[in-house]
Amino acid sequence: MNRVVLDASAVLALLNDEVGAKIVQESLPGAIISSVNFAEVVTRLTILGMPENEIRDALNILALDITPFDAEQAFLTGFSAIKTRQFGLSLGDRACLSLALKTGSAALTSDKVWQALDIGVDVRVIR
Repeated sequence: MNRVVLDASAVLALLNDEVGAKIVQESLPGAIISSVNFAEVVTRLTILGMPENEIRDALNILALDITPFDAEQAFLTGFSAIKTRQFGLSLGDRACLSLALKTGSAALTSDKVWQALDIGVDVRVIR
């Protein structure tokens, strides 16, 4: 699999051993994740009641390449709001897609609605 940008949903599928986890696991070498999406993963695990030290341990084991959310990604994320509004994409969804667009990478997600997007990003759905 070529280099991919991980959506929070893909990382959560891996951590929860859900359908598609193997695809995410195979993509880890060379995969990147936006700091915004990384924060989404931490948030979700926190809401589910996982203790902070366990969250840190689980995510450190994955050794994810976390890419800081910069000004160019902020512009791309904001500019994509109108194009993606009908699909209900969140800021985090658009942050993932903007990083994929910026780096010329595919976006790996569990969100099937992304397949309908026409924004210049190769979207790969894990299930």
